Amino acid sequence: MADDSTISLPARLEAILYLKGRSLSLRELAELANRREQEVEEAMVALMAAYAQRDTALEISVSQGRYSLQLRAGLGELVRDLLPVNLSTATLRTLATIALKKRILQSDLVELRGSGAYDHIKELLNQKFIERQRHSEGRSYWISLTETFHRTFSVLPATGPVDTSTDEAA
Repeated sequence: MADDSTISLPARLEAILYLKGRSLSLRELAELANRREQEVEEAMVALMAAYAQRDTALEISVSQGRYSLQLRAGLGELVRDLLPVNLSTATLRTLATIALKKRILQSDLVELRGSGAYDHIKELLNQKFIERQRHSEGRSYWISLTETFHRTFSVLPATGPVDTSTDEAA
């Protein structure tokens, strides 16, 4: 993992908001970033200002003292129309986390994404995008992607080099 000096605090907070996929209080952000609340508040102001200056699909929202990273108003319908499946944004973020890790312990996923990940896992299992196998050394499960995920999202499994040659049929 990169140390604090290579990644700015606003960038770290942005990553935390993205991975958690839910609104977080200043205190929660400070704990997760391992920083003082005052530092986090200043960094959040800087991050919000940066988003306000850019033409981007995302924005930082503050409601009742809780911060979240979300789509700008008006883009929800566009995203729903583009998705090949009917999954919530939070469930898609959980699926993206699994895809980035290739294989992850359910307990680690819940730590990254919060307790809502249990519902996301259930939904992803029902849609056959992931599979679970009991971890032999604990009470958790290994979670990995299925062939259904790879077909639905047109993502090749990362099992080795991809053969790009074509068969010559007569």
